[in-house]
Amino acid sequence: MSLGFKVVIPARYGSTRLPGKPLLPMAGRPMIAHVLARARESGAEHIVVATDDLRILQSVQALGGQAVMTRADHLSGTERIAEVAALYGWHDSDIIVNLQGDEPLIPPAYLSAVAAALAGQQRAGVATLAAAITDPEEIFNPNAVKVVLDQNGYALYFSRAPIPWQRGAFTLSGGQPSGKQPYYRHIGLYAYSVAFLNRYCHWSAALLESVEALEQLRILWHGEAVYVHIVEAPPAAGVDTQEDLLRVERALAGG
Repeated sequence: MSLGFKVVIPARYGSTRLPGKPLLPMAGRPMIAHVLARARESGAEHIVVATDDLRILQSVQALGGQAVMTRADHLSGTERIAEVAALYGWHDSDIIVNLQGDEPLIPPAYLSAVAAALAGQQRAGVATLAAAITDPEEIFNPNAVKVVLDQNGYALYFSRAPIPWQRGAFTLSGGQPSGKQPYYRHIGLYAYSVAFLNRYCHWSAALLESVEALEQLRILWHGEAVYVHIVEAPPAAGVDTQEDLLRVERALAGG
């Protein structure tokens, strides 16, 4: 019996660095077309693009995909996904994978993996992914978000800082980890139950999330569990800049 899960792709037109990012041409098609293809390859039973722009809606429909208009005042993709779940009347136990609209290189297997990780949960209403860090320099890179886990695979904390800090081995300018302590890089792919999303939308923002600029800290702040499934390697980075666009286009073209 196959796992039933849904994929919602938040796709906004506004972007400071790349306006209209979901519609930018990439290997002969708009970027959103490639993201849709990855979602279709994952085996999801229902795929919806959630947007606040008619141009994106029409582009997705022209590609044979399903899209809905959502409010423009959402502060996060998570809130946008919750609106979609309400629009469709999805059940509290339904699993939704949040696939960002600027991730055309995400491995489809990661979508089904994070959904399966949540499906096996009794405690957590949200699951995410992480991969072991193999390059010590990455531990000190603030753009690489680290996660520390408990013995059962639940997140203790997410940070841009090098955590856990190895006293005696690390300095403010770097260092080499010693011993068997693993370091994990968080991968920003999430699966939620609809019941979790309904709770999330009533929570206030947490000071920690603004300090670290990490939305997932709101979940821990409010006392809920985040289950972390470990995968072999992080996916290729998404598209934030013109340089990213060229890099991803080369990858899609096989270059």
